[in-house]
Amino acid sequence: MKALFLAGGMGTRLKPLTDDLPKPMVSIMGKPLLERNMLKLKACGVDEVILSICYKPKKIEKYFGDGTKLGLKIHYICEDIPLGTGGAIKNTEEFFNDTFIIFNADILSDINIVDMMKFHKEKCAAVTIAVTQVENPSAYGVIEYNENLYAESFTEKPKLSEIKSNYINAGIYIFEPNVLKEIPDSQLVSIERETFPLLLKKGYPIAVYKSDGYWMDIGTIEKYVQVHQDILSGICPLTEFKDENQNIFIGKNTIIHPTTKIIGPVYIGENTKIGPYSTIGPNTVIGNNCRVGINNIIIGSIVWDRINIENNSTFLRIILNSNSIINMNTVKTEVLNKNRLNIEFGETKTTPEYTLPISS
Repeated sequence: MKALFLAGGMGTRLKPLTDDLPKPMVSIMGKPLLERNMLKLKACGVDEVILSICYKPKKIEKYFGDGTKLGLKIHYICEDIPLGTGGAIKNTEEFFNDTFIIFNADILSDINIVDMMKFHKEKCAAVTIAVTQVENPSAYGVIEYNENLYAESFTEKPKLSEIKSNYINAGIYIFEPNVLKEIPDSQLVSIERETFPLLLKKGYPIAVYKSDGYWMDIGTIEKYVQVHQDILSGICPLTEFKDENQNIFIGKNTIIHPTTKIIGPVYIGENTKIGPYSTIGPNTVIGNNCRVGINNIIIGSIVWDRINIENNSTFLRIILNSNSIINMNTVKTEVLNKNRLNIEFGETKTTPEYTLPISS
């Protein structure tokens, strides 16, 4: 089975995490988001993946290669100019001659793809759209459907007065290849605003697969932080992050000095070394191949791969990635004074700062 990932987004609202990295490559518990989603689909029977890429495409191509390390066959379609979701799908038409999956690469979800495919076949649908329920659908595409679970109308980012349903487009689709002929070539096209309403008008059956499982659009710093907290708390299930020891997960070949205190929930990746007299956690993620020195305190923070923290530093609700320090507190505290930070970020030692506003 084949799957298409729409992975061309710039991730403007995720800056500075995406200053030098495509949005689907942001780290989630030590793995790129895109890798996690591809492995999810592989477990559902997908063996061939098409990646539609645009922003910093070489970063994605270099990481995944031909897909051998994941046990997948990967093809790349690179857009020089973004053509919207519809245009990106149209550009991959040559790869599909049977039912296939489309997955927005910036979401994390436990939607049951196997059950969704069964539903698609039972409904004899041309397209099946996964929907999920949210409190405020005004920032998303809302789908109205009938009692038989077929779509009747689409409203993209409705005003509050226009909202008739709290079920939104979850960014996961199953397509029959014959519908691709309805998308024009080489044009900027929105699948949500243009293609789906057109298919409905032409009488194509569009089924609506309802899911009440976990779903998160990782489009902002706030949501990026939230998804990690949801994983640590068990709200978002990841197969390798199970409750092994009071919500403490430690990866392979990681060494922690016996005088260091680990307070769960905590995730520590592989090949990481943590020195003596430190406190890690709660609600903390440390990636792979990191080094933490002596007498450090790391609480409520997310540390990406390959970051070295030397001695005597304190991090409270901080994101450390390869080129930035992101403060998740209302007021930047003394802790973030660069003169007190002993950090190495791989090849770069620049540490621009970004203060995250507290959401209301």
